[in-house]
Amino acid sequence: MRIFVSILLCLVLCGCNSVYYKPHTLDTQAMVYAQRGGYSMQRSVKQTMEERGYNVNVGRLKAEKQSEEIDFQTYEIPSKARYIVYVKERKEILRPIWCMFNGFWWWNFNVSITDKTTGQEIMSWRGRGCQNSSLRKLNDILDELEK
Repeated sequence: MRIFVSILLCLVLCGCNSVYYKPHTLDTQAMVYAQRGGYSMQRSVKQTMEERGYNVNVGRLKAEKQSEEIDFQTYEIPSKARYIVYVKERKEILRPIWCMFNGFWWWNFNVSITDKTTGQEIMSWRGRGCQNSSLRKLNDILDELEK
């Protein structure tokens, strides 16, 4: 019975991330556009890229429309931006026992990096995991992507 539980636990933990990327396709000198706001993963992606020396830009507010039914904003993507980073995520969950030594927060997210000049998606990552392990994985992926 213990062996069955161990195998099941290993299978569950192995399916946490699915990453596709094209190595050596990310120019570190080019401008990167990222959306404003977001939960922890989106903020951390922008912060990590800035710490690595990327010029991260969130664009300029183009239009804002508010009514009782509709509330949205549109942003102008800078013409100099070569890459677009898109992060879609669920609200983070505090998991103090599961992620005790790994950042305490559980993230569930999708991250995509697209080359605006060629229209190719150079990285697609669907993942979930503890905060610190997800950031280590992000840094490993960026190491592989950089030229």
